Amino acid sequence: MTKTIRSLIVFAAAAAMAGAMSFAQSSGEATYKAKCQMCHGATGTPSPGMAKMMGIPSASDPSVKKLTVAEIENVVTNGKGKMKPIAGLSDAQVKAVAEYFKTLK
Repeated sequence: MTKTIRSLIVFAAAAAMAGAMSFAQSSGEATYKAKCQMCHGATGTPSPGMAKMMGIPSASDPSVKKLTVAEIENVVTNGKGKMKPIAGLSDAQVKAVAEYFKTLK
């Protein structure tokens, strides 16, 4: 009986963690769409005009691909070049959007 209860608790914890990870990913996507997509494009490729005006490379650019999640978090928090810092995001949102950005091709 104890083994069954223990197994159920482990299963419930694993399901809760999987749900939390899924939420973080969808949270990053939602934050990206709300705060980043207008300049960086829906798929990480800015419009040609925006890319030229603001100097925004595509998410597929080798210089962007080599960035770590921490480096992207720093850019979101502090800005870089013509990009201003993104205000109003919690640390968790910044991390989630940086992780989501890394998934863009």
